[in-house]
Amino acid sequence: MHFFDLHCDTLYRALAEGKSLDDEGLDVSFKKMCDFDFYIGCFAVWIPDNFRGEKALGLFDDAISLLNNFIQKNSYEVSILKSKKDLEKLISLGKGHGVILTVEGGGILGGKAENISYLYEKGIKMMTLTWNGTCEIGDGIGVREPYGLSDFGYEAVSLMEKLNIIIDLSHASQKLFYDVYEKTKNPFVVSHSNSKSVCNNPRNITDEQFDMIKKRGGLVGINFCQEFLNEKSKANFDDIRRHVEYFLERDGEDILAFGSDFDGASILEDLNDIHKLENLYEFFLIKNYNEKVVNKIFFKNAFDFIMKNIC
Repeated sequence: MHFFDLHCDTLYRALAEGKSLDDEGLDVSFKKMCDFDFYIGCFAVWIPDNFRGEKALGLFDDAISLLNNFIQKNSYEVSILKSKKDLEKLISLGKGHGVILTVEGGGILGGKAENISYLYEKGIKMMTLTWNGTCEIGDGIGVREPYGLSDFGYEAVSLMEKLNIIIDLSHASQKLFYDVYEKTKNPFVVSHSNSKSVCNNPRNITDEQFDMIKKRGGLVGINFCQEFLNEKSKANFDDIRRHVEYFLERDGEDILAFGSDFDGASILEDLNDIHKLENLYEFFLIKNYNEKVVNKIFFKNAFDFIMKNIC
């Protein structure tokens, strides 16, 4: 089976809980990843809203060191994917497992543009501009009267585009979202958010936002968090299908992917381990979804997007 995940918090969780990256208690582990034909995961380093400066960079450095040390000391066939060549090599082997490094929370910059270059040098390929609160870039979805992109935020997104660091607007306030759309040119993503029309959660996106992402040639990752799938009752596979179907009806076949939020959210019980992804895949086939379309959502759309938008 092939799976491309635009967002998981496994690296942060392993660091925070002192777990090994092959711990069976994690939703995602290197051992589990290697059971797939292809598994590519965007491993996010989450930066809490109250972290800034050296404290934020220290957390980031600790997470990257944990990952690098684990790879060096273990024999799992999992590599860090830093370029198009790395992705091409993985595919050429006929089987592969990889990690793409991302950051969740622009507070890591501490208002300093040079920190973007530092992240780039460390292999970061995508950054979520905010978490739920405020940082120097702008306001997250949890801010009651949000402002849009700050002067520093404009400087930051401009440099990110020059370095081909993908802009991720999950968690962004609507005002920040619209400002970024107006003041940038490159495709951007919403890595782990669902449809607000299907589930009226603030973290989900509106139809207008979805259409803007599609117009820009971006990507939307369906989130497996229960609260973003169903606002009334316990979520299940059919709730995931409802969000997928809604976006497909808006001509989203080529921009849909998954951004699981594994190891970082209250995932529905039927899907709280990556081994259960095969059940979700089979569910879509049983519901008479075209297998080509299912494969695009599970892997190809995200893979193609990353290939086009990183160095």
